[in-house]
Amino acid sequence: MSRRKTERLLNLVVCLLATRRYLTAEQIRRAVPGYPDSDEAFKRMFERDKEELRELGVPLEVGSDGDGEETGYRIPPQAYELPDIHLTPDEAAVLGLAARVWQRASMAEAASGALLKLRAAGVETDETTAVGIEPRLDTGDPSFPALWEAVRDARPVAFDYQGVGRTSVTRRHLEPWGVVSRRGRWYVVGHDRDRGEPRVFRLSRIAGEVVPDGPEGSVVVPDGVDVRRIAFDRGDPVAEPRPATVRLRQGAAQGPRRWARDVRPAGDGRDGWDEATLTFRDVDRFAPYLARFADDVVVLDPPDLREAVIQQLKAVLAGGGGQ
Repeated sequence: MSRRKTERLLNLVVCLLATRRYLTAEQIRRAVPGYPDSDEAFKRMFERDKEELRELGVPLEVGSDGDGEETGYRIPPQAYELPDIHLTPDEAAVLGLAARVWQRASMAEAASGALLKLRAAGVETDETTAVGIEPRLDTGDPSFPALWEAVRDARPVAFDYQGVGRTSVTRRHLEPWGVVSRRGRWYVVGHDRDRGEPRVFRLSRIAGEVVPDGPEGSVVVPDGVDVRRIAFDRGDPVAEPRPATVRLRQGAAQGPRRWARDVRPAGDGRDGWDEATLTFRDVDRFAPYLARFADDVVVLDPPDLREAVIQQLKAVLAGGGGQ
C-alpha cells in the first residue's frame, strides 16, 4: 500500500470515528486530504476505499440522521474499540515502552488537519476518540526521520559516517531495509553499496544530513531478511577495550580515579594535575561520563574520544547547562 493511500485511509477512519453524525460523501471529500477534484474519479476512489476498510475489518456504518436526509457514513466507536484486554506485567511494560517511543509522525498532522476541516464545516467531532489512534515517533538522533522515511519509501540514501576509532568521516551509500532499536540505541540496517554486503550503522555516528541517493521504490528487501537479527548480530562492532590517557585535576574527579588503571603525577607533579590511563570500549557511552567532570578532566588520547568529550561540553553550553 502506497504512503498516500495509507494516509488517506487513516484520515478517513479518523473522520468517521470522530463524527457524532453521519457524514455525506461530499463532506468526506472536503475533509479528507487526497481525494481528486473530479466527481467521477472521487466516486471510484471512495468506493474502493470503503471496500478496503471493510476488508480490513473496520465497521463502516451507512445511514442518515433523519427522514429525507442524504445517505452518510460513520464508524461507531463502540464497534471499533477493542474488548477489554488483560496483559501480563511484561506485556504491559512492552506496550508502555512502545508508547514512549512513538512521539511524532507525519500522518498525525494530516489527521489533525482533517478534524479541523470537519469542525470548520460545522460538524461536531469527538477529539478524545481520535487521540487514541494518533501515531507518534521520536528519537534523539537527528538522522532518524530521514532514515525512517527512506525505509518507508524504499529509497536509497547517502550519509557521512564516523566509524569506531576513526577521527574522520567517510561517505556511505545504503539501500535501507529497516531501522531498529537495541539497548537504547538506534541502528539502520541495509545493503551497503560501497561494500556490496549487508551492513549495520549506528545512527549516533552519522554526521550531517541523510540525503536521497536514488528513486523511491528502488530498494528491494531480500526475502527472508530478519532486520533485527542482523542488528543484534552485527549492530555493535565495539569488542576490544582501548586505553585512554587523561589528565585529572588533583583532589577532584574521584570517579575516573577509581576507574583508572594507574594514576601518576603529570610533569613534575607541581602543576596541580595527575595523568591517568583509563580503559573503555564505547566512545558514545564513555564521552558523556567524562564530560560530567567538566574542567576537572582533560582527554589527551585517543583523538576520537577527545573530540566526543569536546562535543558533549559544547552541547551542554549551547543548551544553557553551563549557567
